Amino acid sequence: MTFSFHPLAKAEIQDAVEYYEQEQAGLGVEFLEEMYATIQRVLQFPTAWPQSSRHSRRCLANRFPYGIIYEIRDSEILIVAVMHHSRKPTYWADRL
Repeated sequence: MTFSFHPLAKAEIQDAVEYYEQEQAGLGVEFLEEMYATIQRVLQFPTAWPQSSRHSRRCLANRFPYGIIYEIRDSEILIVAVMHHSRKPTYWADRL
């Protein structure tokens, strides 16, 4: 199974990397590594995570307050949002 990012999700992950890197050198890289580890869990077990909406699911990151919102599309996972836990819960819903 492969994955791709919605353009806004890609921007969200880049913004978060920049933020964490400004907070502490190297922390942005650690954030990015955690996000890709989370994506790997999704790829391995795509239906294991709870549904966020009718067509999406959410897998939480282990170390950072973020979740990966994704949609299963045939043999691909579409990353719809890289969501911080304190954001409005369904701000990404119009991306589906």
